[in-house]
Amino acid sequence: MKPKTEVNLPDSIQRQLNMYALAASAAGVGLLALAQSAEAKIVYTKTNQTIQPNTQFNLDLNGDGITDFTIQNRYSFVSTSNRFASLSLPFPTGNAVRGFINSTGFFGRSYFLASVLRAGVQVKANNKKFLQPPRATMVFSSDTPTSGNFGRGYWCNVTNRYLGLKFKITGQTHYGWARLTTNCANHQYNALLTGYAYETVANKGIVTGKTHGPDVMTLQGASLGHLARGASGLSAWRRTNLVAASQ
Repeated sequence: MKPKTEVNLPDSIQRQLNMYALAASAAGVGLLALAQSAEAKIVYTKTNQTIQPNTQFNLDLNGDGITDFTIQNRYSFVSTSNRFASLSLPFPTGNAVRGFINSTGFFGRSYFLASVLRAGVQVKANNKKFLQPPRATMVFSSDTPTSGNFGRGYWCNVTNRYLGLKFKITGQTHYGWARLTTNCANHQYNALLTGYAYETVANKGIVTGKTHGPDVMTLQGASLGHLARGASGLSAWRRTNLVAASQ
């Protein structure tokens, strides 16, 4: 048997490999170690996730295995005159979504509505538009014998708009965004999540839609196909992201 030869890799490559190995072992296909990356301050993940009626997507912005926000799509059909549909974001205490309170309410209630942001908007500390209830409504409608056709929220038929997000990593506040396109038809909603990002430096703001620059690391979201293929699929995902991170 030939003796093993030790290969010394450049420090930058070694750090990248160490980060990906740690992330994979800690959260399967997560990106936990990227939060500690010294070379990238914004971590942007490309994805193509469809959220159809009566499904939801658990958004883990930094890949530490903890759900930061849930994009929830609900639809209830009893009859053509009794149905309900909504897109909303439940989230844990300490996190927040940029938005505003709808004081007119529905059945005497007030709702926290998530803002529809364009690219280039600052999501940062000391923003008075950040509120922290347990759920933010993107859009909802109700068609019942007592309410008639009713709707609230502005996330209906929008293309490449952004949620402004605030969340915790090991007790520290970080800022991020999620980019979605929505379609509203036949009293139902469909959403497509095409990307999300977060700032690795605690308490530092982030600009919606910023996906290029020396301070941005771009990753491809792990697909269900990678998960189904097990170790070989995970290796392919790692290779893809190592290439993307180096560009």
